[in-house]
Amino acid sequence: MTRARMPRPHEVAAARRDPRLLRALTERRLDEAWRIRGACQSVDPETFFPAPSEPADAAVALCRTCDVQGSCLAWALDVGDCHGVWGGTTPRERRAMLVAWRSQVERDPDAVDDGGPPVRDRLLTLVPLS
Repeated sequence: MTRARMPRPHEVAAARRDPRLLRALTERRLDEAWRIRGACQSVDPETFFPAPSEPADAAVALCRTCDVQGSCLAWALDVGDCHGVWGGTTPRERRAMLVAWRSQVERDPDAVDDGGPPVRDRLLTLVPLS
């Protein structure tokens, strides 16, 4: 298994402007029941977890039609999920978005997830600032 590389500064800068990330930041606390309304409910889960040598185009295309794309991406960034397609993004895209997400969540110290510790504390544990 190979280790994922850290995103480059230009990738993080592009991620900060990505409309999918901006939507996730807006919708991260709006819809707690987003999973039951996802377009992915009627599709084989394997579609969203392609092998490293396979394209994720089918999953990304389905995500683009989904009403809960922002909430889904917010969840993946909150928990630091780095596998599969979530919210219309690939793991590589999310690595850059996670850096931008982390800086945004740190500016919002009241952000909590399900009554647990602040999201920023959990993110610092999952993804060290180095």
